[in-house]
Amino acid sequence: MIIINYIEFPNLFGGFKLDLERTAFNFFNIEIYWYGILVTAAIVTGILYAMRKAKVYGVIADKVFDAAMVGVVGAFIGARLYYVIFHNLNPENETKYNFVTAITGIRDGGLAIYGGVIGAVLFAYVFMKLRKIKILPVLDLAGLGFLLGIGIGRWGNFFNQEAYGAATAGGLPWGMTGNRIAYQVGSFDPVHPCFLYESLWCVLGFFLLRYYAKKFRSFDGEIILLFIAWYGTGRMFIEALRTDSLMLGNLRISQVLAAVSAGAAVGVLVYFKRRFKADEKYAMFCNTEESTAEIAAYDEKLRLKKEKADAKKAMKENAPAPSILAEEDGNDGENS
Repeated sequence: MIIINYIEFPNLFGGFKLDLERTAFNFFNIEIYWYGILVTAAIVTGILYAMRKAKVYGVIADKVFDAAMVGVVGAFIGARLYYVIFHNLNPENETKYNFVTAITGIRDGGLAIYGGVIGAVLFAYVFMKLRKIKILPVLDLAGLGFLLGIGIGRWGNFFNQEAYGAATAGGLPWGMTGNRIAYQVGSFDPVHPCFLYESLWCVLGFFLLRYYAKKFRSFDGEIILLFIAWYGTGRMFIEALRTDSLMLGNLRISQVLAAVSAGAAVGVLVYFKRRFKADEKYAMFCNTEESTAEIAAYDEKLRLKKEKADAKKAMKENAPAPSILAEEDGNDGENS
């Protein structure tokens, strides 16, 4: 018996239903989920954006890429650890993860965004410290990349029918249900699409912070602080609607973390904003001679590399074609 998964919006356009499978395609008998595809797209998009804007923040795109790759490893480790630890700490969860199932059970779900952000920042921080890369400008780029990536990646929850909230009050047109949701909550009452709320909140935050960065950014590290404040504020309210929160007693872990991190970020932001405003000698890294010289050297390296590649290509195009007759004449001479 084949079960077709579907999502339904009972109050949208008089009732809207969409068949929606978790699996995008099979690759050598391995199911590739839409969730994985969207998470990958989110990561790639965030990294490409950060690399494209690297010069604006005074850093080299290659260094941003290197830090991002290390951050991706940290993100997956952090996302999984965060989920497994707080899942196991909740006494209401009968099944517990061990070291083996924490790794092998990842295809069944269990990645927490907050853990991913923390893991990415920690791993990238250590890497940049060792490689002597300016940390705060790269973290500012990461803040924008995180917002863009989360805005895209949250749609993986749509295909999985997860990260939803409690039943909606009234006939909200965006209230959703589905066969998997109904099985889990025990009814077909429309629920809040929390993944959608968070996606829209992050996309809005991306454009607002992008504009702020262009017009008002005054110190390195400001954008990552604004990201923490913005995301934390939205997550604090959205998490209150969810029915699948990681719990520690009566506390929603991600909601508490969101509130604390947002409050701390605002406090630190206000402090440094005042401090650097009063410091006439302070300059963002992008406005320093060190940054200018580093980018100029990098651009020169790219220019020379391109010239070498163009010259090599031109030599191949202008090289005379070998003569077939000459080869035959040579062979005749050898055989005579």
